[in-house]
Amino acid sequence: MENTGVDASHITEWRDYRFKWGHRTYVMGIINVTPDSFSGDGLDRDIERIIASAVHMAVYGADIIDIGGESTRPTSVYPDAKPVPAEEEIARVVPVIKLLAKIINVPISIDTHKAEVARQALDAGASMVNDVWGGSKDPEMASLVANSGVPFIIMHNQENTVYTDLIPDMINSLEALAESALMAGVKKENIIIDPGIGFGKTWAQNLVIMQRLSDFKTLGFPILIGTSRKSFIGRVLDLPVDDRMEGTAATVALSIAGGADIVRVHDVKEMVRVCRMADAIVRGSITPIPAKDLLKSGLA
Repeated sequence: MENTGVDASHITEWRDYRFKWGHRTYVMGIINVTPDSFSGDGLDRDIERIIASAVHMAVYGADIIDIGGESTRPTSVYPDAKPVPAEEEIARVVPVIKLLAKIINVPISIDTHKAEVARQALDAGASMVNDVWGGSKDPEMASLVANSGVPFIIMHNQENTVYTDLIPDMINSLEALAESALMAGVKKENIIIDPGIGFGKTWAQNLVIMQRLSDFKTLGFPILIGTSRKSFIGRVLDLPVDDRMEGTAATVALSIAGGADIVRVHDVKEMVRVCRMADAIVRGSITPIPAKDLLKSGLA
């Protein structure tokens, strides 16, 4: 089995957190504070359900909770998808982050491409920025991340699905985005790359990315992969979004074999088990995480 991820000497340390890459796969749990998530799990502003969902993820082994206030559904697939003003996005995510930061001991990531949203989320208690446009949509994003000293997830994305040569084009784009972040002052050890499954790619191109995920290791950064419940799984299996658990599990396991260091998932309990089994085979690593260490004030 191919070795995965960046080498084990690569460590990202910030605030109270420390990720040692290459030892195991980290799991990012998805919380969509939206009414229109593609996956049907959007919780809008139901604070009690949001907090309960996030705590459930932490208890069952999530290493990161990713909070998003704007659906990233592509308009090519969902014509009714509309941009959310920064003020609305802030109103959705900041109250959630303020509460959640008091409850869980795992880092909270803000999923946004708007610097002002990221700024207020970080002030509220978030400690990572996950930008689906890799800093390219807002010129202030990279400098904000640099000044905050937090990890920056840079995703590949584009408006269409036209490529000269898919994988080399994506690698060149991610390299350029990472270079821009570095020039803005983001530390190299704080950069994480995401090939952006489902963003500016056809279902067939997504399969190619999965087949060649190890190619992205040449960039020298940890790799995050987000395949959970996505349409390419539905296309292959001919299943609706709420019936893609097994398809997601297959992509998670194969992502780990291909080099992923973080997997972004909806179904944390089940996918943590997939990751631990895959890690035992691929990395020779068995690392159970006690739930009591993940919550504050004995809430477990």
